[in-house]
Amino acid sequence: MVQLYNLHPFGSQQVVPCKLEPERFCGGGRDALFVAAGCKVEAFAVAGQELCQPRCAFSTLGRVLCLAYSEAGDYLAAIEEKNKATFLRAYVNWRSKRTENCRVCIRMVGHKVEAPFSDTFRDQMSIIEMPLSEAPLCISCCPVKGDLLVGCTNKLVLFSLKYQIISEEFSILDFERSLIIHIDNIVPVEISFCVGYVALMSDLEVLIVKLESDPKTGESVNYQPLKINNPMRQTEGISNETLQLDSDDFVICQKPVELLGEKSSQSGVSVTLESTGLDDKTIKYYHVQHLLYKRFAPDISSLVLSDDIKLHSLQLLPIYQTGSPTSDRKKLSQEKELLSLFCFFSLPHVGYLYMVVKSVELMSVYQYPEKSQQAVLTPQFLHVITSNNLQCFTVRCSAAAAREEDPYVDTTLKACPPVSMDVCALRIQLFIGLKAICHFKNHIILLTKADPEAIPERREPPKRLLSRKGTNVKFKTPPVAEAGWNLYIVDTISPVQLYKEMVDYSNTYKTAKTQSCIHLLSEAHLLVRAALMDASQLEPGEKAELLEAFKESCGHLGDCYSRLDTQYSHLALPYYKMSGLSMAEVLTRADWPLEDGSQKYERGLIFYINHSLDENLDEELSEELAAKVVQMFHMAEPKQLPHILCSPSMKNINPVTAMNYLSKLDISGFSSILVTLTKAAMALKMGDLDRHRNEMKSRPEMKLVCGFILEPRLLIQQRRGQIIPTELAVQLKDTQPGLLVASVLGLQKNNKIGIEEADSFFKVLCGKDKDTIPQLLVDLWEAQLVAGLPDVVLQELFFKLTSQYIWRLSKMQPPDTIPLRTSEDLSLICGPSFDIASIIPFLEPLSEDTIAGLSVHVLCRTRLKEYEQCIDTLLERCPEAIIPYANHELKEENRTLWWKKLLPELCHRVKCGGEKGQLYLSSLKETLSVVAVELELRDFLNVLPEDGTAAFFLPYLLYCSRKKSLT
Repeated sequence: MVQLYNLHPFGSQQVVPCKLEPERFCGGGRDALFVAAGCKVEAFAVAGQELCQPRCAFSTLGRVLCLAYSEAGDYLAAIEEKNKATFLRAYVNWRSKRTENCRVCIRMVGHKVEAPFSDTFRDQMSIIEMPLSEAPLCISCCPVKGDLLVGCTNKLVLFSLKYQIISEEFSILDFERSLIIHIDNIVPVEISFCVGYVALMSDLEVLIVKLESDPKTGESVNYQPLKINNPMRQTEGISNETLQLDSDDFVICQKPVELLGEKSSQSGVSVTLESTGLDDKTIKYYHVQHLLYKRFAPDISSLVLSDDIKLHSLQLLPIYQTGSPTSDRKKLSQEKELLSLFCFFSLPHVGYLYMVVKSVELMSVYQYPEKSQQAVLTPQFLHVITSNNLQCFTVRCSAAAAREEDPYVDTTLKACPPVSMDVCALRIQLFIGLKAICHFKNHIILLTKADPEAIPERREPPKRLLSRKGTNVKFKTPPVAEAGWNLYIVDTISPVQLYKEMVDYSNTYKTAKTQSCIHLLSEAHLLVRAALMDASQLEPGEKAELLEAFKESCGHLGDCYSRLDTQYSHLALPYYKMSGLSMAEVLTRADWPLEDGSQKYERGLIFYINHSLDENLDEELSEELAAKVVQMFHMAEPKQLPHILCSPSMKNINPVTAMNYLSKLDISGFSSILVTLTKAAMALKMGDLDRHRNEMKSRPEMKLVCGFILEPRLLIQQRRGQIIPTELAVQLKDTQPGLLVASVLGLQKNNKIGIEEADSFFKVLCGKDKDTIPQLLVDLWEAQLVAGLPDVVLQELFFKLTSQYIWRLSKMQPPDTIPLRTSEDLSLICGPSFDIASIIPFLEPLSEDTIAGLSVHVLCRTRLKEYEQCIDTLLERCPEAIIPYANHELKEENRTLWWKKLLPELCHRVKCGGEKGQLYLSSLKETLSVVAVELELRDFLNVLPEDGTAAFFLPYLLYCSRKKSLT
């Protein structure tokens, strides 16, 4: 369905002062218009609103049958006819031709130019002759590379654009015939070429292929698709006997067919590549990818076939990678990079627009109210001419390109109107006697002639037999030039100006709450987006104006989706974000009372505010707007009120107002742990400590932990990237630290807060700097250790806890608060999971002169199996601990140390005497008791000292000798 609006996309109009009736014309780049008549081409300068000025004129070899301009290389290509023969020529350096009598250099394609002639070529126009074995029928220039594709009866010839280097300062443009594309069973009437994509069209058939430049393993340069005996080619398989019948008695027609993607290779159209390029720098194509084949059936309802029921206006339209207003690309390349490609072609009453990059799909179908003669596609519009009307339709190219540029454009962050949106006609402008149209930049060139006689036909097909074979392209002789013709330049108005008109027009639908308002504003949005995609053509001021219009259009669309209760109401969120409007500005725009004076808030607005408040934006609403938000959610989504009130943006809410709405939730039977905690927080904000304590005591501790997990912002908020503890968190630190630690641990287990965030939270909460660790944070680490967090965190916990313990021991610094856990709850250094070697470097500042320091050193050395060193240390510094240590550590494979290390050391120290002699003696007796049990009598005698007193050792010897008989 095509919607019709009566807008004004066309602006000023001027007449091109050409002398003869134009036979062919085309636009050139930013400022040139070429008009061919007879054996002459006139070039005009077209700039802004100024009059069209003649620039230069040059003679051609014969009458121009086809004309094409390439911005890359700035050359004009033409098919010319003289004495019933056709020629292909390219006009280079045409801007240097000052007068019509200036000398012109003519050379053959690929002709080597010597250095002495460089000055000649620099200052005069060159004509490059391109000989072909068959008559050229149509031409197309690649808008990106400037390569020239020529269509002949059964093949296409590609001339690659290149430059001959004459000297270090000077090079000239040239071509190389690099590829021949042999195509059977279809005669091209129009072709279009763009960076390897080839579209060709006959009267009722369209074929699109892509030339691939990467060679495939084992595949030759000449690629021949598999030929299939397809019923679609039944007309070509008719026997000679059938064809002997009187052809006037039959009308042979083929069925309409559409084949997309690789299926199009089954069309029966044979495509073969023949590489002819010699220059290694030329891009070489090695194989063909089939994209689309479409065949139409002629209308035979009238029993008389009309010659003008055929396709026209084939065009490939590229859109380049430029960086959309919503993309994250910061640095844009100046070189054009193809983003998306579209193909348009048309029948007299209907046009078709396909997207052909990545996937091939039909985007839009255009139904014309009258029979069309010609059409041109631009990134913003489709312009179609009938005999007396210039029509302007919207297109969906920018919407499709936006999704190619960013496949995730339709999210809560970004959005774009859908490709499937109905197209509309913006304007039907009356022009009498329209004959032809072309387009460049923001100019539409129209040829009109009051005489209703038809313009020269492209070719004369067979009258009754509808097949591809047996026809050569013929050009009718143009009629004698008559008065009544004009060549007009119609400027399209600036996108911003047309955008503003669309917005004004949309206001007529605003109060009706219809989809028409969204549709028209979406058209305005796509118009601005399409203009921004062609940023290389914009002045800095124009781009800034377009960006402002883009944001404004997003705001209008956000308003629409926030007002309407549709399945797409959620789009209010991304459009408002793209608009750059603050939440306060959106809320100010959102006051829409109903006719009866009541207020209703649709789900689009509620969705936007809910998500915005949930994202912790660095924006604080005023008390008035915060109260409005609470009222809105009380009416629309009361269950979300606790979450809404916890947002940092609602900091300025009056706690009394919030408490009243929360109390209404209880009255209505809606009660939950979140309501309890939110009421406790609001009571604290009001200074009502009794009510706060009552709310906190009304639920068990584990329920409260679950409530904090559901809404972490009750404890922790972020403002401008900084972690801010709430008033409730400060209160819990002083009154219920265990609940606070358990809640943060629950948040970590449920991935609601990261480890570093939790550390920062407790440091900020306890008012400590980065280097000081508060006891509450140590409590959290110990809780994490006991809770058994994943192994990837375990070693980090060990490191943080042991570092803190060692720091406190070395500095003699007690905890700043009472620890939640005792030493019996933990077994850190002695535990088997801890890598003790990693903590050894941190033990250096810990002195062994203290009991704690000595204990840590001995425990660590024991874990490193340095038992003998530990025995020496304990005997020297703490002999009273040697026997407990030996009983605990000298077991199994270490039991021999009792008699090999400990017994000799004790005997030696007892003999030396001193103030610790009695401690050594007592330890020696304990050691002898253990050794007497462990060793046989002979072994026991061998380990005893030779200079010892027999009476001292006799009791142990007697026990050792008796133990065997006792057992």
